[in-house]
Amino acid sequence: MSAIPSVDLSDFISGDPIRKQKFIKEIGAAFEDIGFVALSGHFLSDELVEQLYAQIKDFFKLPQEVKDSYEIEGIGGQRGYTSFGKEHAKGKKEGDLKEFWHFGQYVENNPKLESEYPDNVTVKELPEFNDTGKETYKMLEKTARYVLRALALHLGLEETYFDQWIKNGNSILRPIHYPPITSEPKNAVRAAAHGDINLITLLMGAHGKGLQVQNHQGEWVDAIARPDQLMINVGDMLSRLTNNKLKSTIHQVVNPPRELWGSSRYSIPFFMHPVSEMPLNCLEHCIDEDHPKGFEDTTAGEYLNERLIELGLVKK
Repeated sequence: MSAIPSVDLSDFISGDPIRKQKFIKEIGAAFEDIGFVALSGHFLSDELVEQLYAQIKDFFKLPQEVKDSYEIEGIGGQRGYTSFGKEHAKGKKEGDLKEFWHFGQYVENNPKLESEYPDNVTVKELPEFNDTGKETYKMLEKTARYVLRALALHLGLEETYFDQWIKNGNSILRPIHYPPITSEPKNAVRAAAHGDINLITLLMGAHGKGLQVQNHQGEWVDAIARPDQLMINVGDMLSRLTNNKLKSTIHQVVNPPRELWGSSRYSIPFFMHPVSEMPLNCLEHCIDEDHPKGFEDTTAGEYLNERLIELGLVKK
């Protein structure tokens, strides 16, 4: 496959069984093949997208000492600001050429999880920043819930199989700023080749060249969405759960051509995580003679912690 397939979520929620089945078939095939789709028909309004970009651009323009005041020690970068070059891909020593912010879950009716998750960090210099981030988080979480319902049906599960695990899940909204490149990077790129940790990722801002996906032939394919689309990909947790039936695809953000070094790039992924207790044991009906069980039993919480150590965000 050389291009990223497009799907329309409004087919799934249309109430028309033929359109619903069409969506399930299209997204299932795409996730078994290349692990990525461009999705329209989501729950983000154009106005909300515009507001969020305005707010995050204003945040990243703040003086460095102000941004640094929102970098919280001891929580593995799970909330607030993470400074330039701090995160690296698994197996890489060089830090990625980016800085970012994390909005986390807004827990409802669960005091235990409220005490477990770090608090969201309020940016006092920008009064609309946190409200805009929360609204975007909620709309992306809602979109992800319907995508997972379609995938549950594709996998032969109850439609609402994932609902219990993603309610109050440990999901993250991450506005990223890739600053202008001022000198020849030494082995570093904006985001080195990696797979995502979570169930699925919904990406805003894949509207220009930069994001690349590796297909089964080992070729890098440009992943470019229309302005009204989100790029959605399978994460490693979903790949484990389905015994690699749904593919977590390696992807990267490459540096732009030299003539574009002076420009910033912004992208905003939403990493859909379940609650820590979710078992990631391979589904029995994804295991057969041709596809023996490929992964050890684990939980989402254990797996996340292991990966955050590999990324350099949590110390052993």
